[in-house]
Amino acid sequence: MPSESFAPGVSRRDFARLFIAGGSAALAAHPAWAQTAPPSLPAAGPSAGEPFWRAVRAQFVMPSELAVMNAANLCPAPAPVIDTLRRETDRVDRDPSAQNRAGLSQAKEATRRALAAFLRVTPEEVVITRNTSESNNLVSNGLELKAGDEVVIFSDNHPSNNQAWLEKGKRFGFTVSVIEQKNPHPGADFYVDAFTRAFSPRVKLVAFTHVTSTVGDLFPAKEICAAARSRGVLTLVDGAQSFGQMDVDLRDMDPDLYSGSAHKWPCGARECGVLFINTRVHDRIWPASYSAYPGAVGISRRMEAFGQRDEATMIAFAEALAFQERIGRKAIQDRSARLADQLVEGLQKISGFRLFTSPDAKRRAAVVTFEPGTLDRTKLVAALYEQHRVGVVTGGGAGRAGVRVSPHIYNTPDEIDRLLNTLTRYAHSGL
Repeated sequence: MPSESFAPGVSRRDFARLFIAGGSAALAAHPAWAQTAPPSLPAAGPSAGEPFWRAVRAQFVMPSELAVMNAANLCPAPAPVIDTLRRETDRVDRDPSAQNRAGLSQAKEATRRALAAFLRVTPEEVVITRNTSESNNLVSNGLELKAGDEVVIFSDNHPSNNQAWLEKGKRFGFTVSVIEQKNPHPGADFYVDAFTRAFSPRVKLVAFTHVTSTVGDLFPAKEICAAARSRGVLTLVDGAQSFGQMDVDLRDMDPDLYSGSAHKWPCGARECGVLFINTRVHDRIWPASYSAYPGAVGISRRMEAFGQRDEATMIAFAEALAFQERIGRKAIQDRSARLADQLVEGLQKISGFRLFTSPDAKRRAAVVTFEPGTLDRTKLVAALYEQHRVGVVTGGGAGRAGVRVSPHIYNTPDEIDRLLNTLTRYAHSGL
């Protein structure tokens, strides 16, 4: 997508239209696609079935024999995103003058508008960060908390979130209480009740994860946010595992704060993220950094003065959002869910294996963790990659040490079957 396309007022629909129009040229320009450009996505969209998803897979430069299922940690970027990142980086390196770079601020603001449309909020509520961890820390650094105050966290939050609250509690004297994770997922009502009972008059904020990175537990975020709001408690929802995997509507969820990363499920450029700050709490949060080049609208004017940035990654972030819109966000959520369903069903048939992820599809997302019977999980993960070209990781969190698989839109049912067949053979024969 040419940089001049990122002009003030560009809409989400414009991004999608530009992607459709410019995608072929961008792909052809990329070295990996110099010989054979990937096929265009069928006009029928996801209703075309597997031919559509094969065309989606062809947008990614991973070799066809490599099946990486680790979206909960890092996703590959599709060719349009890679090409955009390379082109915009070249644009600056070829002419780093202030005159040439002047248009980059417009590009950043276009990305902000795209993020706002994607999350169904306003640009004035969006801060462009480096990743979820930075977003969460901007919150824990920016809120005024003191001795006598209390913050409620969830034990299965990402460590970068929980550790920040615990360390800052030591520094400023506020208390941190923890809601424990239950395995298997006990259901939405259990957690709504557990959090609600924890909201004493001292509690100022609750920080919880929308989808856990350990076993894929899906949280009733809307209900917890409503319970907190009725008691005057701020909400920070860590969306690292829902942003880009699920069709997230923040206006419906109505949190005070929500964080996400480009490099996971959105399949964007690395080191770019988002922090949503609801208008109603703009006057309650302080910047963690005072420098040059802040954002142009709303809360970004105060919270986004980070100094020199890499605008190329932000422009590529917008391209990743356009790519998701081209596919369809509900289609992405459904596709990942179906792959997870296939995986869960297959794992339940392997003798000796134990699922840590809930078998109930309503209680999980596309992050599946299991204990591989008597097999050594570290050796198993190594063998899957080295001998079978299947990329998964160890994971599961405290008391749930296992193997974690998180498939996404670039994965296929055949790859899930390949993994399941290999696991079945190892379960019978050993490593």
